[in-house]
Amino acid sequence: MKEILDAIAASTASGSGSPAVTAADFAALPLPESYRAVTVHKSETDMFAGIATRDRDSRKSLHVEQVPLPELGPGEALVAVMASSVNYNTVWSSIFEPLPTFGFLERYGRMSPLAARHDLPYHILGSDLAGVVLRTGPGVNRWHPGDEVVAHCLSVELESADGHNDTMLDPEQRIWGFETNFGGLAEIALVKSNQLMPKARHLTWEEAASPGLVNSTAYRQLVSRNGAGMKQGDNVLIWGASGGLGSYATQLALAGGANPICVVSSPEKAEICRAMGAEAVIDRNAEGYRFWKDERTQDPREWKRFGKRIRELTGGEDVDIVFEHPGRETFGASVYVTRKGGTIVTCASTSGYMHEYDNRYLWMSLKRIVGSHFANYREAWEANRLITKGKIHPTLSKVYPLEETGQASYDVHRNLHQGKVGVLALAPEEGLGVRDHEMRAEHLDAINRFRDGRTLPETG
Repeated sequence: MKEILDAIAASTASGSGSPAVTAADFAALPLPESYRAVTVHKSETDMFAGIATRDRDSRKSLHVEQVPLPELGPGEALVAVMASSVNYNTVWSSIFEPLPTFGFLERYGRMSPLAARHDLPYHILGSDLAGVVLRTGPGVNRWHPGDEVVAHCLSVELESADGHNDTMLDPEQRIWGFETNFGGLAEIALVKSNQLMPKARHLTWEEAASPGLVNSTAYRQLVSRNGAGMKQGDNVLIWGASGGLGSYATQLALAGGANPICVVSSPEKAEICRAMGAEAVIDRNAEGYRFWKDERTQDPREWKRFGKRIRELTGGEDVDIVFEHPGRETFGASVYVTRKGGTIVTCASTSGYMHEYDNRYLWMSLKRIVGSHFANYREAWEANRLITKGKIHPTLSKVYPLEETGQASYDVHRNLHQGKVGVLALAPEEGLGVRDHEMRAEHLDAINRFRDGRTLPETG
């Protein structure tokens, strides 16, 4: 592993001139027989039995251990992971909710002898990475050893016609590191080559690793024709607007000429939204919105009070789009406040999957509910392109070493974070991996917006 790190350090140090380490050099590097990875164990899936979801502690279920290097197959790549990040699917996996992920691996393993590699008694998690290609399998032509990359998390087989208009509709569509094994919370990851995208040259490893899943998800959900198809001038209600997903939706709305109405839960989070450029911000805790009287009964009076507050911020207009991801807690209010003919676009459901709403406000006002799940390769590529161009910025707030991924997951589960929480894998420290220092200096304030007042250096 030291030789791999030395080669990456030498390559990065070469800047924009002639590479000090060539693709052939990377291809000749010996690969380790094992590597460190963050795992959950099949034998422990009942460890939280009888414990409420909110009280389950991922610090007890996540392990950092040595695992064997997987076999490289056709159309695949092995990537040296410099940094990764924690997403909500990491939380779900770690607490075995809504069900253990080993069922996904078992079903995948039955598909083919090559897929059987994924059906193991441990599951390597992680759906983001930034790193360097080490090896490519037969049939890979676009990517080469030594390429600095990030990965999106869509894994598809594309043997069915269903996936060739929108790859998200492939019957064998899976989320890498959640429904497949060998994820990004590790020193080495196994990905399909069509998951790879260029790393932004002005970002550090940990910054570049943080947008992948959430930025692509927000792009499809909000911008793509497969989602809400946002246009200039739209009023967009964004729940959790300073969080891992909402912070990218807020940036995409602003960059696309829309008007985000940002819903947050604290003054600190409200300030972050204003720092991103949003003007309409609602602190739902400060204003005391309680959409449920009890666990079974919603309060339409609160929906109406919420709608009135939105109109105060928009000059009397209702919202064209609601960017929905909390789910059960907010969905009734979301359907109510959407304008006639408007769109509620939904994913994730972090507060519960069983949504309830008054259908009269949907059907009689011709509103639409659109389900959205991650993004296809094209959408992920476009979302990443905005990152590489400096149009959208990472929302990284805190970074943990690989050994403390359990704590990172715990923070995300309990909403103790802002933006995204990063994890260093092979990178020995923060601040490394920057290629374009001039571009970084131009965007440094935006890059560090979520970093709790701590500014990282301009060089790395």
